[in-house]
Amino acid sequence: MEKSLPLNDWQVKKRNRAINRLHGFIHGGALAALFYYRITTITAIAKSSSSILPHLLIFAAELTLSCMWLLSQASLWNPVARNAYPERLPGDDNLPAIDVFVCTADPAKEPSLGVMNTVISAMALDYPPHKLHLYLSDDGGSPVTLRALRRARSFAKLWIPFCRKFGVKNRCPQAYFLREENGGNGDHFFVEKKAIEKAYDDFKISLGKIIAEAVDVGASRDHAPIIEVISDANSNGTDWSSDEEIPLVVYVAREKRPSHPHNFKAGALNVLLRVSGMISNSPYILSLDCDMYCNDPTSARQAMCFHLDPKLSENLAFVQFPQRFHNIKRNPDIYDGAMRCFWTKWEGFDGLRGPVLSGSGFYIKREALYGTRKLQSNVDLNELKKYYGSSNEFIKSIYRNYKLNSRSNALLNDEAFKQEVQLVASCSYDNGSQWGKEMGYKYFVVVEDYFTGFILHCEGWISVYLDPSRPCFLGSSPLSLGEILIQNTRWFLGLAQVALSKYSPMFYGALRMSILQSMIYAEVACYAVYFLPVYVLALVPQLCLVRGVPLYPEVSSPFFAVFVFVFLSSQLKHAQEVFASGDSIKTWWTEQRVWMMKSLTSFFFAAVNASLEKVGLIKASFVPTNKVTDDEVEKLYQMGKYDFQAPPLFMLILCSLYLLNLASFVVGFVKVLQNGKMMNEMVMQAFLPLYGVVLHLPLMEGMALRKDKGRVSPPVALLSAVISSLVLAYAALVH
Repeated sequence: MEKSLPLNDWQVKKRNRAINRLHGFIHGGALAALFYYRITTITAIAKSSSSILPHLLIFAAELTLSCMWLLSQASLWNPVARNAYPERLPGDDNLPAIDVFVCTADPAKEPSLGVMNTVISAMALDYPPHKLHLYLSDDGGSPVTLRALRRARSFAKLWIPFCRKFGVKNRCPQAYFLREENGGNGDHFFVEKKAIEKAYDDFKISLGKIIAEAVDVGASRDHAPIIEVISDANSNGTDWSSDEEIPLVVYVAREKRPSHPHNFKAGALNVLLRVSGMISNSPYILSLDCDMYCNDPTSARQAMCFHLDPKLSENLAFVQFPQRFHNIKRNPDIYDGAMRCFWTKWEGFDGLRGPVLSGSGFYIKREALYGTRKLQSNVDLNELKKYYGSSNEFIKSIYRNYKLNSRSNALLNDEAFKQEVQLVASCSYDNGSQWGKEMGYKYFVVVEDYFTGFILHCEGWISVYLDPSRPCFLGSSPLSLGEILIQNTRWFLGLAQVALSKYSPMFYGALRMSILQSMIYAEVACYAVYFLPVYVLALVPQLCLVRGVPLYPEVSSPFFAVFVFVFLSSQLKHAQEVFASGDSIKTWWTEQRVWMMKSLTSFFFAAVNASLEKVGLIKASFVPTNKVTDDEVEKLYQMGKYDFQAPPLFMLILCSLYLLNLASFVVGFVKVLQNGKMMNEMVMQAFLPLYGVVLHLPLMEGMALRKDKGRVSPPVALLSAVISSLVLAYAALVH
């Protein structure tokens, strides 16, 4: 009877679905009335001598917002929630093997202690250790990372037995000792805990010594491939295969040369895919960012509840877990680092054949990445080399069933095999093959996760989104405005690259998946376009307010109620989604503020750079997010204060627009007081700058009141005042 129970189940979130659909129909009707007003007004103005340009700009902004709103309805159409029952899985002998990929690039920006904590937590997963294999990609080829990994494995030989013995839930040692989690009772437990804590302190000291002894801690962009099985055999030359208490650990630094494109993170992942295929060849892969540690050791078993479900397994490409962050204050999350709105969308994605591949925390099927379904069964070796490159050994591994550590000792003792593994990690191996195009993680854009997942869904694969009550993975989010905006610029640049390419979801996707699914992908890809309406609404109504040009219906007009309804409807729907996620009104307010900041900076530069790259004027670049913690920045964050030491150009835009809105409201308010007729015409137009000023009060504090390190720099504040004054004077004087 027990075996007949399902490994997982799912439920439609009926209440949310009903609210979403009802709101969609009502809000859509209000938008239709709004457009009727705009079209009739613009038609009337066109027949007169009045200036039509401001009205056209406002109409274009409202039309863009409405199109994005329409696309967003797909993610609200059928939200679902899933549950996994790992206790119903077959015995350990019948579980498939898993390869774990951890990617790091620069020990100067991604401290080794944090990276090794992620590695150790993954090694300590509640899974048969002989069926778990960890591969660390060091894209910087740093000796610091290699030596740190050796020390991490040595500590893991003590840590993993301790976790298993006492049932430790949080198997990231740094987090475990920080939160004082108890894994057992009695004197025996506390004695062993004290001993393992001492071993961890020694481990941290040893990493500090490694960094102190290093000539150069930074990343290299010119080095040969290095692949090393981390084991006791490295030092004494003996066989280590009897060491079954901990997983296999392999260090991989792919070859990098300045003259060869390295294809960012996708290139590193494809090297890991090939190297692991030749060594352990596990059918499933867990991919982790270097700062995203395993917070729940049962994540692998939870994922297998879907991958081993006979109803799903054949077409299931990956199981995606949400990314949660241990360093974020939930109320309020002043930078919206938790990205609540996107994970809410993923529930809707899951009701339409599954979510987007999301960077980290997913268990993916190797077969899906290899693309073997697209090949004919009788394809010959030469044809396979056109797809997978020149390595015969690797091509054999594609069709070889998993064998326990089948080639790990060969990497230590077989020189020919070692050279073959180094070949698949060389910078030129992709040349003449379909890697990054048809096979593996896709190149072309800097957001390899989104694009790879999109192509997999276009090929007919499905995915699953699982959000258990205990987060399975916890990472660290940037705690400064500058890092957040730079990170988002990089993400939305990659998404805009897809939107502007032949793979645009609205065209390429609509022919290969359902309309609703292609709409969700299109919304994410086109997200940067929000900069257009935000810039228009931050400038045009304000300047027209100063000049006394009305753009919205009078208070006495029935269409005034339509505009008020559309605004309140969108705000109340946003608030409802925030409350449904368990967050407060502060989160709703903060998300509004940060979304506008991102629209004016990150989305703007992402869209501009993607457009310039499209016409060949620039090339895309990738810079890892800085994971080094600044105590002053963290202190400001804990106090709920913004760190405005962002790129000067970003702050110049934000501050100039803020001061422009403040001044336009003051001037407009004075004009309204002087002319009672304007009160009827300009109420809504005066509300827009007032709303922006109140929403972004922290900017004013940063410019005028704060004296700490995180304030807006005085030169930026002064230049912003000059720019806003010039724009305002131009609007007031030029007719």
